[in-house]
Amino acid sequence: MTGHTYQIIEIAGSSTSSYDDAIRGAIAEASQHHEHLNWWEVKEMRGHIEDGGIAHYQIVLKVGFRMS
Repeated sequence: MTGHTYQIIEIAGSSTSSYDDAIRGAIAEASQHHEHLNWWEVKEMRGHIEDGGIAHYQIVLKVGFRMS
């Protein structure tokens, strides 16, 4: 076999401080449940507004991990 096979999952994360923190937190959580995480891609970015300010940064990621 020449190459690898990957499974792709979607995960969502949020943070009260930044998109970067939302991404890092979601990937850290996914790494506790899946081995060989290899890449990620932001699919959606959005946020929650409260009292005229940003309350949460929300992201949806595609995450690929190597199966073989």
